Amino acid sequence: MNSSTAPDQPLTISIQPSTGSIPRSTWNTLAAMGAERPASPFLEHDFFLALEESGCAVAGTGWQPQHILVERCGEPIGLMPLFLKSHSMGEYVFDHAWADAIERAGGHYYPKLQCSVPFTPATAAKLLVANGSMETQLLLLQAAETLAQRLGASSIHGTFVTESEQAIAQQAKWLARYDTQFHWHNDGFSGFEDFLSTLQSRKRKAIRRERREALCSGLTVEWVTGSDLTESHWDAFYDFYMDTGSRKWGRPYLNREFFSRISAVMADRIVLILAKDGGEYVAGALNFIGTDTLYGRNWGAIRDVAFLHFELCYYQAIDFAIAHGLKSVEAGAQGEHKLARGYAPQVTRSIHQITHPGLRHAVADYLEQERRIVERNQQILDAHTPFRKDDRS
Repeated sequence: MNSSTAPDQPLTISIQPSTGSIPRSTWNTLAAMGAERPASPFLEHDFFLALEESGCAVAGTGWQPQHILVERCGEPIGLMPLFLKSHSMGEYVFDHAWADAIERAGGHYYPKLQCSVPFTPATAAKLLVANGSMETQLLLLQAAETLAQRLGASSIHGTFVTESEQAIAQQAKWLARYDTQFHWHNDGFSGFEDFLSTLQSRKRKAIRRERREALCSGLTVEWVTGSDLTESHWDAFYDFYMDTGSRKWGRPYLNREFFSRISAVMADRIVLILAKDGGEYVAGALNFIGTDTLYGRNWGAIRDVAFLHFELCYYQAIDFAIAHGLKSVEAGAQGEHKLARGYAPQVTRSIHQITHPGLRHAVADYLEQERRIVERNQQILDAHTPFRKDDRS
């Protein structure tokens, strides 16, 4: 796919069939938008490449790379991470009802195009452009629409996009969707007790009790990051991941090779929070470290211990963020139980372009109602945060 504008500034738009076909420096420069490296670890070339080379996000698993690269006079100016998908798994923004509706009407929902970081419900820029050019971002959206027509895709979806990207997409007549996550915010706390001091008394007591009970059997906790990460750590964590994933979700998306590959290239962006009983690891939580945010991704355990999930995934994450001066913790998708543990509701956003006129009309009506519900629920959740009234923000 090629496109040109004025002769003195020719534009070239290409569809890249793999992450590896785009130079690492090109990808990271566009993703970083002026910084030394992307603020989100999930935007790094190494992360996408590990997903692809491990076989987790490839055509065979229903994630066929179709990354859009825009160049002006040979200079990269825009990138849209994009996949041709044959299902809706691993996205965390659910459109199964939309697929069912069009299939029952005799149409086809798949293939579709998905602009996202596979298996990763974390907000980050998806329209990656030099100098924040709105013109180039609109061009990426237009290129995706042209590609959808060429491939016979029913729709295009950009999930966990930024607020500004959603606004730009709405200008281009894409549909907007809201959802809610729960994030912890660091108000310059000196330690966990300093954070607890901002909560209502009964909430403080409940959290202290949960932390005591999680470790009362003698379990110890380790933070493992950087060069200290070994294959033995990953062997243990993978057992946790598979056990919990198989029981709870039915289909873990990541294979063992992915963890080795990502550790080899991004160890400084990873912290494993592990629970140990003597010489045996029994549970763990995988986190990625951004410029100012800790991202909780996967958790698992081979032993059922009360409150251990909360301890490793929420409380230890707060401890780590405070110790390393991080501004926030994003503990993954959904989970209203996080509210009582000091995690505040946060709106997440996605954008959708539906090519089928009838389906687009139905989805547009649905999303208008859904947005009102999310906004109303956000107000309710805000009113029920565990903070003392004088500390509530």
